[in-house]
Amino acid sequence: MTLSAAQERTAERIRSARIVPVLRAPDADAGRVIALRLVAAGLDVLELTATIPGWPELVAALKAEAPDAMVGLGTVRTAADAQCAVGCGADFLVSPHPVPDARAVAAEADVLFVEGGITPAEIGAAADRGVAKMFPAHLGGPQYLKSVLSVLPGARIVPTGGIAVRDVPAWLDAGAFAVGVGSDVYAADDLEAKVAELRDLIGARP
Repeated sequence: MTLSAAQERTAERIRSARIVPVLRAPDADAGRVIALRLVAAGLDVLELTATIPGWPELVAALKAEAPDAMVGLGTVRTAADAQCAVGCGADFLVSPHPVPDARAVAAEADVLFVEGGITPAEIGAAADRGVAKMFPAHLGGPQYLKSVLSVLPGARIVPTGGIAVRDVPAWLDAGAFAVGVGSDVYAADDLEAKVAELRDLIGARP
C-alpha cells in the first residue's frame, strides 16, 4: 500500500523527530500542561492517548495553542474514537493492536494510521500499509526489532511501551523509525532537564 502525499509528510515528520512522547495523564488539564511543556522543550510531535479523560478537548486545545506541533491520538481502539480524533484535529492516529474499523476511518480522512502489533505478522501487515507500532516493545527489546527488520527490511517501525530514556539510542541503532517514550520523559521532576538528557543521548544520529 502506498501512503498519500499528506500521510507521507506526517510519516517524515515522525521520522525526523525520532522521539514521540506518549502522554497519559489523569485528566485533560494535566495533559495540556505537560504537552505544552514538551512542545516548548522541542518535542513537538506528540501522541496523546484516548485513556485521558476529556481527550477530545485536549486534542483540540493543543492544536489551537500549539498549531505548529504535530498531535496524534493513541490508544485508538474503535472507529468512533478515530472519527472523533480526526474531527478534533488530530494529525495522526495510533493503535496498540490491529483495528480495521479505525484504519478505514483514517484512510477516508487521509490521516496516517500507525497501527500496532507485536508479532511479525501484525507488524509486517501494518508496515506494509505505511508505519507500524511495535507494542509493547519491552517484551522483545531492541534485539527483537533487529530480528523483525531482518525479515522485513525497510519496514518503518515505531517501538513503544516500557522504553526508558537511556534505552532510546539502542532502539534507534536497532533500526527504529522513531521511538515512543512514555512517562520516563515527562514525569521527571525536571522535564526540561530530562529532554536535554535525551537530546544528548541521541546526539546527531541522522
